[in-house]
Amino acid sequence: MSSVTLKVSEGKKKTKTPAVTKQRKIRKVDEDIMNAIGIVILSLVMFICIVPFWTIIVSSFRSESSLLTKGYSILIKDFSLEAYEMVFRDPSKILGAYRNTIMITCIGTFCAVFMATMTGYVLQRQDFPWRNKISFFFFFTTLFSGGLVPTYLLNTKVFGFKNSYLGMIVPLMFSVWNMIISKTFMRSISFSLTESAKLDGANDIYIYFKIMFPLSKPLIATLCLFSALAYWNDWYFCMLYESKEHMFNLQYFLNEIINSIQALKVIASKGGDVSMTGITLPQETMKMAMTVIATGPIVLLYPFVQKYFVKGLTIGSVKG
Repeated sequence: MSSVTLKVSEGKKKTKTPAVTKQRKIRKVDEDIMNAIGIVILSLVMFICIVPFWTIIVSSFRSESSLLTKGYSILIKDFSLEAYEMVFRDPSKILGAYRNTIMITCIGTFCAVFMATMTGYVLQRQDFPWRNKISFFFFFTTLFSGGLVPTYLLNTKVFGFKNSYLGMIVPLMFSVWNMIISKTFMRSISFSLTESAKLDGANDIYIYFKIMFPLSKPLIATLCLFSALAYWNDWYFCMLYESKEHMFNLQYFLNEIINSIQALKVIASKGGDVSMTGITLPQETMKMAMTVIATGPIVLLYPFVQKYFVKGLTIGSVKG
């Protein structure tokens, strides 16, 4: 009886094998086609993203006259360092601006990540009765604000942010968007971990630093990138609160150089200054060089957090 059953089962396997093999071949062909299409699309997207930045780099190493007469190109024509020589004419100033920007970015990113994750941890706690009302209060601030003039008067007259590094750190320290990402990410962590720690006598500070924080590496990497980008690219608050040149950050310092060159060109054209005759100030190439100087460090940072960035962003969005 067992031999008959074995033969029947073998016969069934033989009859199913060709169909299964055919399905697998079809599935493999479909996967290969989709992979090929995906590779082509991603290659086009990569090309579209790389070409503009490469054009900026190439243009920064060209002469001003060549760029104005021959236009932009992906190949270096009439190689020149006049734009970088103009930018680094006084190295101490641009190095000071770099120092200020790095300091503000590091301190601000640390504080911003700490505040966003701490707030998100509290608001995702199921045993916190006021979490929905406080969440609405935070969301309300994204729709309405006090306005520019009241905010400026409050920060300068009351908090004393005028000519202080706090004026460039505090306004960007808390982001509702980062708080929402933190809240939704930490909600995906099992609440039973918090309850177990509570039963063992752990307080909220211990739970936050020893349990939630180590489990939130993708979230922390994502928030670090968001916050670092915000602080690194900021020039607006520096314009509002800083009037001393040694306190300028990199973005505002480079913007001041461009404004100075434009002012010199206007004065030379209207006043007929003989000393400016025949001198070509590298305005367009300087813009390209400043873009390279300003974006280079932050672009180099991205590959180190890319793995965590994608995971943290997708979890924060799907779980919301």
